[in-house]
Amino acid sequence: MQLEHLNLVVQDIDRALNFYRAAFPHWHVRGGGGGDWYGKPRRWVHFGDDRHYLCFNDDGEGINRDLQGHQTGLAHFAYVTDNLDAVIARLAAAGFTPDKDGNPTEYRRNCYFLDPDGFEVEFVQYLADEPALRNDYE
Repeated sequence: MQLEHLNLVVQDIDRALNFYRAAFPHWHVRGGGGGDWYGKPRRWVHFGDDRHYLCFNDDGEGINRDLQGHQTGLAHFAYVTDNLDAVIARLAAAGFTPDKDGNPTEYRRNCYFLDPDGFEVEFVQYLADEPALRNDYE
């Protein structure tokens, strides 16, 4: 079993794509369309590769949950990369800076960004292949 997609409600799909295209330059818009969601028109786009994608719906209202608060909801989602420095550089070139540093260990580096709609996205680079080292929580 694997995660196929996340479905995110955003305010502006093009603004969201600016962030995610910088993070995932090998991804593309797989498809999209429009429709009505409980009485409100919305546009949707699938952005990803052949196996995984993010779905963006542009009918978002208000602000995302307070990540320093305790509301129920999505805290963050994470992607593994082979080159964390390259991800950070691409996002910086697109105008995004890390929101907070991760908790680096001898076997892992990571950092967190906020996308334009306030979703926290973690990028992690593992420096070891052994699961016991990668998943050391001390």
